[in-house]
Amino acid sequence: MIAPDKFKGSLTAAEVAAAVAEGLRRADPAAELRAIPIADGGDGTVDAAVSAGFERRSATVRGPLGSPTEAAFAVSNHTAVVELAEASGLRRLPPGVFDPLHASTYGTGELIRAALDAGARTLVLGVGGSASTDGGAGLLAALGARFLGADGEELEPCGASLADIASVDLSGLDERIAQTEVILATDVDNPLLGTFGAAAVYGPQKGAAPQDVLALETGLGRLVDVLTKQLGEHAVAAAAQPGAGAAGGVGYGAIVGLGASVRPGIELMLELLGVEQAVRGARLVVTGEGSLDEQSLRGKAPVGVARLAALHGVPTVAVCGRLLLTEDQLRQAGIREAFALADIEPDPARSMADAAHLLEGLAPRLLEAAG
Repeated sequence: MIAPDKFKGSLTAAEVAAAVAEGLRRADPAAELRAIPIADGGDGTVDAAVSAGFERRSATVRGPLGSPTEAAFAVSNHTAVVELAEASGLRRLPPGVFDPLHASTYGTGELIRAALDAGARTLVLGVGGSASTDGGAGLLAALGARFLGADGEELEPCGASLADIASVDLSGLDERIAQTEVILATDVDNPLLGTFGAAAVYGPQKGAAPQDVLALETGLGRLVDVLTKQLGEHAVAAAAQPGAGAAGGVGYGAIVGLGASVRPGIELMLELLGVEQAVRGARLVVTGEGSLDEQSLRGKAPVGVARLAALHGVPTVAVCGRLLLTEDQLRQAGIREAFALADIEPDPARSMADAAHLLEGLAPRLLEAAG
């Protein structure tokens, strides 16, 4: 079974799986192969769902800075997979442009509305790669919530305006939300506020200078205070919940406003994509991602796949662009052996450009690892 995540900046998960499969077919034409490209809730989640049989749909929504953008979601029966990065991700910003104070998740809310229009009654919201730190205000505004200033005027929902919120009107939220199971798929466990919160940890990755981080933290705190006055202690508890700080606080907005439950992204996606059924009876599992490093150990896709395979007694090997884990760390993660493209082609630019060919060439070593 071939179940890799993407090689970011080089190959999609589907392209990685196809390259590995092509190499294995050449090395052993009799090998029985099954490829399931995977994701952990971040970039590539919709693509993974489509590869597993979901139908790709699209909608024109606001990008993080308000310009129209075409964003995809996936539907199967009454289940929809919405990927925040499709509408509100860093990759939707113009090259070299960051605006951490004014970027918004409004487009993600529009994408959720499109999924509801398509008949979704279970909605998986994959978060990761967000361009904003708006506490989910943009998302909720697109679904009918109103964020009001002291003068009663509606505020533009973005990080810069959160500190000016005097009240929040949730009465206009799309009534279909109450009949929809919303599941937040995330690989981070950060709370909303504080040293390990959305602004402090992830704000700088979105271009936030120290003064911006302080402004965003103040705004998120104000959002919690206002919602606590209106909704009670549930709003405070939600801010401390692991995952509330995901995607610039979208986790918090989804928990409080949409009644979302939080699940580890890779755990949920493996279930949704039917990976466990495919693992049973496999002789070897091949997984991987662009960089196998310390972050991989914190709930990233390859480790999730390896641990699932171990439950069924199936060995796992990994392919990657670069390997920054020790042999002991790999074994503790359930990975028997890892093969890095950087060991074959040390020039990073050439390795990324020629990744598919290099992956195909690893096939004999993968088969040897299978024993």
